[in-house]
Amino acid sequence: MSLKYAVLAAFLEGEASGYELSKVFDVSPANFWASTPQQLYRELERLAQDGLIEARVVRQERRPDKRMFTLTEAGRRDLRNFAATPPRRPTAIRDELLIKIQAMDGADPGATRALVEERQARARGKPARYRRVRERLLAGRGEDEYLRETDRVGPYLTLMGGIGFEEENVRWCERVLTVLKQRAPLG
Repeated sequence: MSLKYAVLAAFLEGEASGYELSKVFDVSPANFWASTPQQLYRELERLAQDGLIEARVVRQERRPDKRMFTLTEAGRRDLRNFAATPPRRPTAIRDELLIKIQAMDGADPGATRALVEERQARARGKPARYRRVRERLLAGRGEDEYLRETDRVGPYLTLMGGIGFEEENVRWCERVLTVLKQRAPLG
């Protein structure tokens, strides 16, 4: 899958500038599809050229003008077709830390511990941020009520996937650190 569909899906939330889109990506699609701001801006240009989004210029005082993008009907059609098509490839994990763990035997155990602790600290922080987003989505409603009444359930479900992913990351890091501590005398 390309970044294209992650960007198109983000526009289901409504009109956004490139900057606003990059902030949305920090919270939601980043759970499952990472992107840099530069990649997002390049993708916005391609999507506009392909007629899948359209832009309007908003004049601003004391700031450069900004472009606001919206999904076109052609973009909605393309996104619906994408959503109905089975994924081309099964999920694959590409995680540099896992390669480092795989290769750690004979390396500095302290360096490995530091890498795992860093991952664990990041993973601990994300669920709290995601839960704040969840509370904004729920807006005082219970989960069941929200899921029955909301127009769009996808962002909520992917947010829950992100929370679960990071919670599992924390558990895995705890296990790795326990094993490394138990093996410390051996290293």
